[in-house]
Order: sequence, then C-alpha cells, then structure tokens
Amino acid sequence: MALMDFMAPPQHKPEMAKELVDKEYKQMRLKVFLGIFFGYAAYYLVRKNLSLAAPYMIGEGLIDKVGAGIAMSGIPIAYAVSKFIMGSISDRSDARKFMTIGLVLSALVMLIAGLIPYPTGVDGNYSTTVGIMFVFMLFAGWLSGMGWPPCGRILAHWFSTNERSFKMSVWNTAHNIGNGTLGLLVSGGVIIFATLGIDSGESWRAAFVVPSLVALLFALFCWWTIRDTPESCGLPSIEKYRNDYTGAKTSKGEETKIPFRRLFIDYIFKNKMLWLIAFANVFVYLIRYGIADWSPTYLSEVFKISKPDCEFAYALREYAGIPGTILCGWLSTKFFQGRCAPVNVIFMLITTFGVLMYWQAPVFSDLLGIDIKYVVYVALAIIGGSVYGPVAMIGVQALSLVPKNAAGTAAGFLGLFGYLIGDAVLSKIAIGYVAESSLGWDTVFEIFVATSLLAAILCMIAWGKEKRMMEERIRAARG
Repeated sequence: MALMDFMAPPQHKPEMAKELVDKEYKQMRLKVFLGIFFGYAAYYLVRKNLSLAAPYMIGEGLIDKVGAGIAMSGIPIAYAVSKFIMGSISDRSDARKFMTIGLVLSALVMLIAGLIPYPTGVDGNYSTTVGIMFVFMLFAGWLSGMGWPPCGRILAHWFSTNERSFKMSVWNTAHNIGNGTLGLLVSGGVIIFATLGIDSGESWRAAFVVPSLVALLFALFCWWTIRDTPESCGLPSIEKYRNDYTGAKTSKGEETKIPFRRLFIDYIFKNKMLWLIAFANVFVYLIRYGIADWSPTYLSEVFKISKPDCEFAYALREYAGIPGTILCGWLSTKFFQGRCAPVNVIFMLITTFGVLMYWQAPVFSDLLGIDIKYVVYVALAIIGGSVYGPVAMIGVQALSLVPKNAAGTAAGFLGLFGYLIGDAVLSKIAIGYVAESSLGWDTVFEIFVATSLLAAILCMIAWGKEKRMMEERIRAARG
C-alpha cells in the first residue's frame, strides 16, 4: 500500500495565471520531451546487449546460435507481458517515478549479467549458460516494460492529437539513438577492456558493463526533467491549451480514472481497429528485430565481415531510422492529416526492397562493382530508414484509438502482440532454429520478405478504416 501511495500520480495544482501559461507550457513541454527522449534511449542501452555479445560468446564456446536465440527471447517474452501490465499500472502512476525506477533497475540487472562467470559449453552442451542468461534477460525484459508506457502517458497528456504524429515520430527515434549508441559503446568498451589488460576472452562483457553504467547516468536526467501531467504543474489540460478536442473521449464521470475492467473491455478488447494494427505490429516487429538481432551473427558467418564492421553496420541501421522515422511522421502530418496507415504502407514496401537487397547482397555487389560490405551497409540503412516509421506510427495509431488516460494500456496491448509473437516467438526462437537448421539463412530471408509484405497489406486494410474514423470525430467535434 505504501508503494502504491508513493507511485500515485501527483495531485492537480491550482491553475496559474493565464499570462504565465504559454511561456511555462512551452518550457515544460520541451523539458518533459527531452526527459522521455533520452530516458527511453537509455532503456535501449540495456536491452539488446546480448545480440552484440553473442558473436563473441559463440567464438568463446559459451553459447551457440540456437542457445543465443533462446536466451535473447527472454527479453521480448517478459517485455510483452510486462508492457501490457505495466501499461495499466502506469496509467495510475507518476510517470516520473515509474520511468526512472525502471531504468535504474534495468541497468543494474544488465550490469550483473555482464559481471558473473559463465561455464564453457562441453560437447555442445550450452544449457547452463543459456539458462542463466535467459533468466537475466527475463528480468531485464520485465523491467524494460516500465519504459514505453510512461512515455505514452506523457505524450498523451502533454501533446494533442493533431500534433502527435510528428512529435511522436521524433520521440520514437530515441530507440534508434539508444540502439545505435549501444553498438558504438560496445566497440568502445571492447577497446577499453583491451587497454585495461582484460583478457580478450572476456571482451564480450563490455557489451553489458559499459552501456549499463551510461544508462544509470541517464536515469538522473529523467528524474530532473520529467513531470507527470500539465495539471500537476498548475497548467490547463493540453486540449484546452491547444483547443484540440479530436482525441478519443472517455465516458462522463471517467475523465480522471477509468476502472480497469471497463478500460480493457470497452476501449481495448472491443476495439476492432486496435486488433487490426496489433496483428500488423507482429509482422513489423518480426522484421525490426529479426534483422537487428541476427545481423552481427549473419554478417560475420555468411559474409565474413569483421566484428567491428558488424557493430558499425548495427549502429548504421539504427541511425538511419532517425531521419526515416521523422520523415514518416512529417508525411503523415503534412499530407494525411495525422493519419498513419498510408505512410505505413509506403514505408513497409520500401522495407521489403531493403530486405531483398540485404539478402541478395552478392548479386548487388557484382552488379554495382563494389565491395559487398558497402552493399550491406546501404541495405541495412534502407531497412532502418523505413521500418522504424511504421513502428512509430502504429504506436501513434494506438494512442489515437483510446482516451488519453488509457494510453499506457493500449500501448501495452500492442506490445503484447509485437514483442511476444513478432519478437520473442518469431524473430528470436523461430529464426534461430531455422538459421541453425538445414533450411539456413535463405529460408530466413524468405520469411522476412513474406512478412514485410503481409505488414503492408494489413496497413492497407487499415487505411480506409482510419480515414473514416477521423472524419467522424471531426464532425462530432464540430457538433
């Protein structure tokens, strides 16, 4: 009970004088945005560490590809459930405390995972290391679920519907910053470990230790910048401030807090559009994480690219997602009145081309007369620059389909599909088994191409439904 009281949202303060509102609102919106941007980026410093450590660990005989895939699946399995549960809890919690505490605990778990000893596999038996690492990834995944929901809450309370596509597309690049920086921190960490005279067989630990320490520093920044709602700062609601009432409305008497059963049944379970984009999210996440998590292993095994170059390619793909995601949000706002489905279709088709280029890199290398390494760089940049737009826009769609005080729960529902099915089951476990089997990497890429097209088709179905929904809301708002 004491914990729930501590985590409870702060009370609304009396509204400040009108002449002070505009200046204070602008300052606070920038401050909380920076807080959730760099805070969410820091969450990604302590999530994908095993993906970058795996090639080193495989080389040291600590794990194999199947084991790495199983261990890596711990994060999305736990995260999928956690994001849904934490989403509901975050709707009833102070976003500042919720996000900061989650980041601190996530960093500590990953730090410990990088410090403890692991046994070397004997006669191909890696079960002990896989089991230990899987448990650590479960804990890390569960705590990671404390990142997105408070950000969704902040975005819903501090930014109105007609500006949210662009603002959220900018915010969503935080995970590109975080993931890309993770790749660079790992490369730098390996160099630091070598400089300190640490045995090269232990260099994989840098993938866990260095990013975790950096994430702890960003937790302090989160605490300083984030505030829960405008009303808790003595400001009017975002709808009143921007005169934008096009978002989903709650029933009368539920403006502050919706009972969980009603929230889930009425606004989530019965929401057909939310189910549609949840299934699209499965395929988008399969591409997002299937390409990301296996690229270091795939590039080093198939194309014999060096580990530092693999880490650079990993970072390049993430950084390419930054302009791509922002462009996707800008196009949504500029040409489609904030609707997300049209840009999702366009960007998933571009993703499909990038996957084909990545798969057939030797063909493109011969055709263009350039080193295969550079073809891979371009292909991964195309994938990163296109797939993260739909990742962001599907999240925006989810926020627009529910009242703002149900934002965390809707995000959690979406994540349950994306992370549990698309990421854990398909991109980690299934892809790991297919890659290790006689089917090999060619079959893996056939799966990638097919699912990328399926995602585009589902987004195409959502196109007309989303347009009709927005038009109905505008008519209702005009009375």
